[in-house]
Amino acid sequence: MFVELGELLGERGHRVIPFCAQDERNAPSRYAEYFPVSVDTRQPSLRDIARFVYSGPAARSLQRLLERERVDLAHLHIYYGKLTAAVLQPLRRHGVPIVQTLHEYKLACPVYTLTANGRPCEACFGGRYWQALPRLCNKGSLARTALSVVEAYVSKALGAIDEVDQFIAISDFLARRMAAAGVPRERITTVHNFLDAAQYQPGTDPGDYAVFFGRLETVKGVYSLLEAFAGMPGVRLRIAGTGSEAEPMTRWLQERGVENVELLGFVAGDELHQLVRNAVCTVVPSEWHEPFGLTALESLALGTPVIATRMGGLPEIITAGEDGLLVDAWHPAALRAAVLQLVEHPQRAREMGRAGRVKVEQRFTRDQHYAELSEVYSRAQRHASQRTAAGGG
Repeated sequence: MFVELGELLGERGHRVIPFCAQDERNAPSRYAEYFPVSVDTRQPSLRDIARFVYSGPAARSLQRLLERERVDLAHLHIYYGKLTAAVLQPLRRHGVPIVQTLHEYKLACPVYTLTANGRPCEACFGGRYWQALPRLCNKGSLARTALSVVEAYVSKALGAIDEVDQFIAISDFLARRMAAAGVPRERITTVHNFLDAAQYQPGTDPGDYAVFFGRLETVKGVYSLLEAFAGMPGVRLRIAGTGSEAEPMTRWLQERGVENVELLGFVAGDELHQLVRNAVCTVVPSEWHEPFGLTALESLALGTPVIATRMGGLPEIITAGEDGLLVDAWHPAALRAAVLQLVEHPQRAREMGRAGRVKVEQRFTRDQHYAELSEVYSRAQRHASQRTAAGGG
């Protein structure tokens, strides 16, 4: 949503100055001279490891930018790892109000997901990040986990919570968990993600297959999904996406002789929209607490109902019985029953899809997002002024 938000703000008359690490995938920008060197996370050197925790280049680059450009407010997204909490102090020194959108659970969990060994976990709440060590939360590696834990402690010490004037949670669920983890509740506001519905043309005819699209990872519930469809050979499932489980899933299907599930690989753009709008339903079987659930929202925008688990922010998007169905996670039989319910009643499924499209047009719009965002910006500016008056920055 970083790019989409920048475009929205620009359309509303704001001057938007991007600030991110150097990357060959970056769009051209007149401010690129200020972008600090990036961290190599694939083959990191000792310097890269140090910069993952604290990026001096990011702090110095931002300082140069702030000395040359007037900045009324900073809106942070996923800045850690590349820019790191080193950017907070230059902003505070220049009296810039700080807003951060929380896209995951990083302030409470060193690996961002609130999971340990594939299951929901809140052991690190209250700043007890060391709890990740015995659980080897970062890919089962003690070294990786230790680095994540060190980064979490350093980030907190540098003000990842204290120096931010207002936090935006992309779901009420995320807001509640962050408050439970120690983020001041009065500084958290829920602002759901938005879509430009005009970019999504809904379908009109009932589909004859189910679809999953997104990352192929265990926490996405992909094996519960495969088990559900392996038990109903008469119903097709088409899976679009890539991830660490792509090859294991292929082997799983081959070993069991499952023929009604098709792995399509990476699909995007108009091809993906066509795939989703022609499906009888989209299945979102997540087994972690989705902070929001953008794939579910995109599916509704395309007029396709969603079967999702009751995890994280998904129930804030899907209204059971109106624009989709909700089931318990880790429950292939429940997924199977829900899919069959829509497959056997395709017109009802299409009615749900139309209701979902209406919801997107009414509740997840650019106008509503901008109005809610403007209120958060105003609160951040007031909080920053109060902090300065009290001698806190």
